[in-house]
Amino acid sequence: MNEILRLFPKPVEDKLRREIMNWNQLDEIRVRIGKPIELVFTTYSRMVRHLIPTEQDGLFILNQLSEHSIYRFEDELREGYITIEGGHRVGISGKVNTEKGYVKAIRHLTFFNIRIARQVRDISKPYLPLLYQKNYVNTLLIGPPKCGKTTFLRDLVRFMSDGYQYLPAQKVGVIDERSEIAACKNGIPQHDIGLRTDVMDACPKAEGMMMMIRSMSPNIIAVDEIGSKEDVQGLLEALYAGVTVISSVHGQNLEEIKSRPSLQPLFRNQAFKRFITFSNQPKPGTVLSVTNENGQTQNYDTRGKDYEMDWSHAISSGYNADRV
Repeated sequence: MNEILRLFPKPVEDKLRREIMNWNQLDEIRVRIGKPIELVFTTYSRMVRHLIPTEQDGLFILNQLSEHSIYRFEDELREGYITIEGGHRVGISGKVNTEKGYVKAIRHLTFFNIRIARQVRDISKPYLPLLYQKNYVNTLLIGPPKCGKTTFLRDLVRFMSDGYQYLPAQKVGVIDERSEIAACKNGIPQHDIGLRTDVMDACPKAEGMMMMIRSMSPNIIAVDEIGSKEDVQGLLEALYAGVTVISSVHGQNLEEIKSRPSLQPLFRNQAFKRFITFSNQPKPGTVLSVTNENGQTQNYDTRGKDYEMDWSHAISSGYNADRV
């Protein structure tokens, strides 16, 4: 985890190395100037009370994040995070400067949340047959924050892009507005998202979907955390263009999602054929159910199945040449 520890001054780095014994269970390092550093693990959190960062430590972290050129990262700072090598994302907070009601910049940065990126492979594998009917069907992943939706989506993208057994490889376009799916650094994905995946990084979803369709002609588009009316309209436009959409949304269950006004057009147009509901109990990534558009539970018996990966480079046919 050198790409994370390099963010800290050497004395702080040395102390953190001694404090963090299990990196595999570490989810976040939360830094608050003048208060103890908090280590957030999968099942508990712990304050390191003898490790209290100063304003100079905060300035050092910011310089490391921005590579000593804060102006290069103005757009990312305005969004409230910076992605670093390894796909780790550092959330930032402090005094906000506004202009005409919009965030212009964040100054006096005194809060940092270093979120540890961890690619989990093959978690979507048992569910692939449930999402395929002569082609992949439009699928919505539903769950509360930190329940594993994005991790699952990333794994789906990898399988769809590379192909798996009888499921053909597809051209996949990822609209990664918050740089969480591919975790691009200088445009290069830090996560393995497959051989045939193209990424529109840090781009608003509504614009990015149509840009991707026009420029890269994907078979499938993957987007994370839809919610606004603009997101919904862009998603419907993608469907009208003949593209399969895989997306996620915050929510406790399908019934709650259906009651949300901004999402009503998706259900009126029967946009999705599969709904996968997640929970973070007993642990993140728990799949509660897979249902179809009629509310029927979809089951698949994985016993005796061969899950050896097919790394064929043969790209599937049928690219919908008449797309916009």
